[in-house]
Amino acid sequence: MNQNIVIKNIIKNSTNLEVDWSDGKKSKFNYLWLRDNCPTAHDKDSRHRMFNILKVSKQINPKKFSINNEGKLEIEWSEGDHVSYYEQKWLRDNCYTIKNDTEYKSPYKLWDSSLQNDLNSIEIEHEEIISSDQGLIKWLELLHHIGIAIVKNAPIESKSGFKVLNRISHTRETFFKTPFEVINIPKPNNSAYSAHALRNHMDLPWFETPPGYQFLHCLVNSANGGDSSAVDGFAVADYLRKNDKDVFETLVNVHLKFRDMDYTQQSIRSFYAPAISLTKDKDYNDIRFSVATMDALDCHPDLMAKVYNAHHKFGNLLHDDKFQIKFRLEPGDIFSFNNRRLLHGRTEFDPNSGHRHLQGYYMDRDEIIGRLKYLKSY
Repeated sequence: MNQNIVIKNIIKNSTNLEVDWSDGKKSKFNYLWLRDNCPTAHDKDSRHRMFNILKVSKQINPKKFSINNEGKLEIEWSEGDHVSYYEQKWLRDNCYTIKNDTEYKSPYKLWDSSLQNDLNSIEIEHEEIISSDQGLIKWLELLHHIGIAIVKNAPIESKSGFKVLNRISHTRETFFKTPFEVINIPKPNNSAYSAHALRNHMDLPWFETPPGYQFLHCLVNSANGGDSSAVDGFAVADYLRKNDKDVFETLVNVHLKFRDMDYTQQSIRSFYAPAISLTKDKDYNDIRFSVATMDALDCHPDLMAKVYNAHHKFGNLLHDDKFQIKFRLEPGDIFSFNNRRLLHGRTEFDPNSGHRHLQGYYMDRDEIIGRLKYLKSY
């Protein structure tokens, strides 16, 4: 908020204080909302709300109110023998009236195969992240806004990825362990641990909350083949939203079943979720797509043909060269991406021609966004 914007007038009605601002904007502040957000409601150390709004009657209202000599909105409440003091900047910054009248702007920058010609725009040096907060911010902004970044020239020792990831936060542990080893093994319990090609997919779609971000650290890549692919699932979803609304609505509204059948686990994990999920602002939240781990569908019989048609179209677009990019990971690269936005895959490789060894790490999306917000607040 511009510090020059101040409250010009306040009117009391039955449920709200109606505020006129000096820039012409208008706000409504509900009495329960104001009492609930009194600055004294929170513990000064933990910053958790200690005040219990449930003990306030629905009839609470300001007995007196004014802008005091310190420029704060001062309210004497009708119950509880309490006076609240609100900074005008805080009221403006948290005004839900203005927020709901403001057009939503997505933080995501969607991309297609044209990114292939500008891969250096998503690259960042490992040392830049390690040595400065500005480097870390650059990496986090790529991950949050673009959904993909390739860290260059990282060490290639086993588990050395922890050093740069700890600049963000803790990793997320799964039954694959951390880091998990992406290598060709006999009798693989996951197709990633074979030399086969992998279609573009999300990792762990059978979890209620799949990992938000994934980091694939290339230690060795001397085998023939094994080139990587990536596609912006949000961009493909947006294409369908604009060009085939019936398919888009099917992918948003019909839940698919995903299931893990790892023979090494004494557990069967499954979850229902739509291929495309949206936020409260109708922005994109998750893309769940994995041909390998989609279970037998059990949606309504009248929907089955429609669901397969939508899934077929979506899947083909997710592998269309007008959307996906392709690249080869070199030792020291860390392919980092939003696992719930970007789908990734690889071509088949020949294990007899050389060695291919990646180490993988997961991290929740909250850690990426929370760290970025913290660093940019100072």
